[in-house]
Formats: sequence, structure tokens, C-alpha cells
Amino acid sequence: MAETTSGAAPAGGAEPPHAAPPATPHATPPDTPHATPRVRPGRTRGRAPAPAAQGPAPARSRGGLTTAQGTAMYVGAVLGTGVITLPALAADTAGPASLVAWAALVLVSVPLAATFAALGARHPDSGGVSTYARLAFGERAATVVGWCFFLAIPPGAAAAALFGGAYVSAAVGGGTATTTATAAGLMAAVTAANAVGLKVTGRLQLALAVLLVVLLLAAVLLSLPHARTDHLQPFAPHGWTAVAPAAALLVWSFAGWEAITHLAGEFRRPARDLPRATGAAVALVGVLYLSVAFAVVAVLGPAAADSDAPLGDLMARGLGGQGRHLAAGAALLLTLGVMNVYYAGAAKLGAALGRDGALPGKLARGSEAGEVPRRSLAVIAVLGFAALGAVTLTDTGTKPLVLLTTGSFTTVYAVGVAAAFRLLPRGSAGRKAAVPALVAVAALLVASGPYLLWPLSVTVAAWLYTRRRRPVTGAGASAHG
Repeated sequence: MAETTSGAAPAGGAEPPHAAPPATPHATPPDTPHATPRVRPGRTRGRAPAPAAQGPAPARSRGGLTTAQGTAMYVGAVLGTGVITLPALAADTAGPASLVAWAALVLVSVPLAATFAALGARHPDSGGVSTYARLAFGERAATVVGWCFFLAIPPGAAAAALFGGAYVSAAVGGGTATTTATAAGLMAAVTAANAVGLKVTGRLQLALAVLLVVLLLAAVLLSLPHARTDHLQPFAPHGWTAVAPAAALLVWSFAGWEAITHLAGEFRRPARDLPRATGAAVALVGVLYLSVAFAVVAVLGPAAADSDAPLGDLMARGLGGQGRHLAAGAALLLTLGVMNVYYAGAAKLGAALGRDGALPGKLARGSEAGEVPRRSLAVIAVLGFAALGAVTLTDTGTKPLVLLTTGSFTTVYAVGVAAAFRLLPRGSAGRKAAVPALVAVAALLVASGPYLLWPLSVTVAAWLYTRRRRPVTGAGASAHG
């Protein structure tokens, strides 16, 4: 899941809007009052008129974001905790052929990011994908997006916590017990921090993104002298069909291309600067991810498939045993910070969904700016610990959690890309990019296999809920608080 740095506005100092990845965990749900559109009582099927949805994009906004600042925020939004573990999970699934999956996801990112950049430039709104779904397909589609984001966080947070815990156990020993205890401690700490209203500032989010980049570069540069070409043979030990399941896993590390579209209005010239920032971010993230994936396969060889802390193992090749301790410290700090963003954004989103009638109204308390959404946070925490307990008791590892989360992210992408066909002008670059993006997203949904049942179930449940429950307005929500 990707972390978001959307709050790191150049004006500096202000608290950022909390967003969950997306997270990236991580695709990251917006937490502003527009996270789910307001629903009027008795109206759940409204569609925006086509002329309004396809109006001209503003040439200049009141924002101050430049292309360089937007690129930095985009990279921070896409990079997340998944990259500290997913190269090993992908290698376990497809062997060296997992490099093909990484390359394919980089290529898919080009039209996908271009589509969301075009949507963000044309419809600069804080609601992000939820807004696009509402404009294109009505309120129920926006509710589906909100549910997919909200319910992706518990399994995603449990997986992220286990990623961090694995680095601690690799450094100090203790195996599964240490991993699980560390993961539970991380989840408890993040829940407590959010319950008392502690916030991660935009500058700290950006610092965490920089920390991750430094960790990745250090792992690659220190280990590459130990790379061996014979580790690339056999290239596809599990067959070429294993590349698709590996790609489904890796969606986690590429979720986030929509993460800053809700800040499109903050760019000086959204129509020009957002596409430029997107292109630069795709290139930087692609090079970084491919470098790490290659190092894991070429340096660790078959041992990569059994590694719970691949970056720690890479650093140990260059620094000895102390490399694992350094990697563990960085992984813990990174995981703690990113999970805090996950929980804060998901809790605010859940409260907004409750306020707007898309979830039970009792969750609405805390939806206003400055309030702490403790009820929504409690739901996230309970579901997160349930996910952690389930994989611990069944000894299935993090892979099911990752696939449940990425299935939800991919579903949100499918809705967003489909919306582009209704909202972007025919013949435009963004509309053309949506064609290969939709094909790629459909392929990723199929690659999710049985785990696709989770987002499909969430979609059906959200759809049925909006049919059976009368929406509440913002004023009505307070009655539930």
C-alpha cells in the first residue's frame, strides 16, 4: 500500500488531509468532507448532466504546487511499505520471471496514471475517484468506491504491520512470535495515536517517503556487487502463467496513481503541471522498483522466495549482520508512519460515509474537520486485528491479505477508468489512455483469481445498502452522534 504525501503542500506547516492508501497499503481514500458526496434524502441515482461533467478544465487555479513539487508528492504517494516485502513474495510466486510482472506493472502505470491525471486536471475536486464515479455513474457508484477503500484498510494494515514485524524478527530472532507481536504492537500504537488525535504532518510524510527511497537505494547499491547471473536461471521455474498471479500481488506497490488527483486544484496550472508531474513520477518509480526487484532476484537467488525481509538480506550482503538491524529500524519507522496515515484516512472516510448515509449513521461522529472519528476508528481497528488473528491462526502468511487489498484497489481503478470514458472528451489524450488502462485493469482483476470475490462482495453489499437505507444529510448525521 502506498502512503500519501498529499498534505505536504509547498506553503508548508499546515496539517495535511489524512488519506489512506493507497494506499498507497497503497490507493488512498480522501478524507475531506467530500470523500463521499452528499446524498439528498430520497435521492440515490442522480447523474450529473453530460455538459457539466465535460466542461472545460480551468487553465489556472489558485494553488501553488509546481511540477517538481507535484512529482515529489506523487512519488511519495505511490511508494509504500509493500516494496520492503513484495519482491520476495513475487519471487516465490514466479521466480525470476517476477521481473516480467514488475515491468508489466510499470508499463500499465503509464496509461493508468495518464488517465487519472487527465481526470484530475479536468475535474479538480477533493473527492478523487469518488467524485469521478459520482459524476459518471451516480451516487451509488461513489458509495461502492468508498466501501472498497474503507474495507481495504483492515487487511492492508495487518499485512503492512506483518511486513514491519518480519524485519524485526529477521534482526533479533524469535520467528513468527516476534513478527506477530511486533505487528500487534504497531497496530495498537497506531490505533491509540489516532484515538487521541495525534496527526502525521505533511513534512513527516515526505520525510518517510525519503527514508524509503534511501533504504531502497542503499539496499540495491550495497548488494549489486554480489549479483550472479546464474540466479536468473531457470527464469520461469513455475511456468509463464505464474507471472499473472505475481502481477496481482504487485498491484499493492503501484496503488496510488489516483492519490493526488484530489489535489489537482492546488497546482498552478493543473492541465499542464499534473500530467508533467505524473510522467516524471512514473519514470522515477519504475526505475526504483525495477532496480530493487532485480537486486532481490540476482543477489539472493532462490533464497529470495523464503526471505521475510529481503531488503535486510540485501543490506546484510554489503554491511554484514548490522545491515539487518539498520533495515529493521528503518522498516519499523516507515511502517508506523504509513499505518498512521492508513488509519487516520480510513477513520475519517468511514465517518464521512456514515454522515452521508452510506454506512450506519452511528459512525458519523467525527466526520467534521478537527473531530476525532473514534467510532469509525474502532471498526477499522477491530477488523484489522481480526485479519491479523486469522492469518496467524491459519499460518497463511501475508499473501492472502495482500491479494484481498489489491483486489479492492483494482476494483476502484476499474471504476475510475470506466468513468473516464464518460467524463473525458472523445479524442483527448486522457480518453485514449483509458483504453489500454481499462484492458490492463480487467486483466489484473482476472489475475486476482478467487480473491476477486472480496471486492465483488463489497460492491454488491454497498449497492444493496444504498437501496435499503434512507440517506442522511450532514445535519441528520449529528443526531446519530
